[in-house]
Amino acid sequence: MPGREVLPSTLRRSPEKAQRTWEKTHDSAVETYGEGERAHRTAFAAVKHEFEKVGDHWEPKGRKGPSDRQAAGGGPERRAPTAGGVDANAPKEHLMARARELDVRGRSSMTKPELVTAIQKANNRQTAKARGD
Repeated sequence: MPGREVLPSTLRRSPEKAQRTWEKTHDSAVETYGEGERAHRTAFAAVKHEFEKVGDHWEPKGRKGPSDRQAAGGGPERRAPTAGGVDANAPKEHLMARARELDVRGRSSMTKPELVTAIQKANNRQTAKARGD
């Protein structure tokens, strides 16, 4: 199934470049692995190298590269926890700014891993709200 037809809602609310990245990678992965979860994971990995999830959509990171340990190592043999689109490799100052943007309470006293988790939860809440869940 072409990537445009199965484009996740968070990407539908994102810049065209993020959508094209997901679609092209998804379609290529479908040719290699077949339709399904692996093609979707591969497409999201490509998006995460250039974009980060902010609330209910994706925004450019400003730098290219993996967003978390899973994206850095990759491969089906090595499964590490994912940060769900949060750029966990970004400096703490960047994460603080994102937390402020998402109105995360208690952010000023959080450690970097706590900020990543709090941002991920805020993103999930906004995505659920945007979907009407």
